[in-house]
Amino acid sequence: MARGSALVTEEGNNSEDLVTVGRITMAYGVRGWVKVHSYTEPMDSILQFPSWRLRGPKGWETLEIDAGRCHGKGLVVHIKGIDDRDKATEICQREIAVVRDFMPTLERGEYYWHQLEGLRVISHFQGAVHDFGRVAHMMETGANDVLVVRGGTDRRERLIPYLPGQFILDIDLQAGVVTVDWDPDF
Repeated sequence: MARGSALVTEEGNNSEDLVTVGRITMAYGVRGWVKVHSYTEPMDSILQFPSWRLRGPKGWETLEIDAGRCHGKGLVVHIKGIDDRDKATEICQREIAVVRDFMPTLERGEYYWHQLEGLRVISHFQGAVHDFGRVAHMMETGANDVLVVRGGTDRRERLIPYLPGQFILDIDLQAGVVTVDWDPDF
């Protein structure tokens, strides 16, 4: 599964689908570089996108990346036109998005998180069918990704490990349904 994608919509007249792929966290050094927390897998895949959109107080603005590299357990990036620490600090703690059409095509059976968010979750546990609600969001735990499911007939929140073949039986994007094998009492 491909990580880190929450659907957002650009504010303004020319609305286009954007997918969040990371976050600028803090300034790095004195020459305008910033640290980036990438939601992509592998993390440096975020560097392949031709331009980024950064959420600001007036909506989304387009940025060009002119350099980037892995640094320790993260990434550092230089954004064209930002050449000092003060300007770099101004763009920290903002979400990074890319136009959905720039997202690479996945292999069959692979999904971006944003494709799963909002899908209805139905359990076929021990022959009975249960409506668990919808995927509210995805969560990374280290061991495996987790579907956070809310709503349904009992209004409970469920955390279902994203383990295809074990708990995830089927994903039908056309129908908008994830079929799981999950105990409704759990």
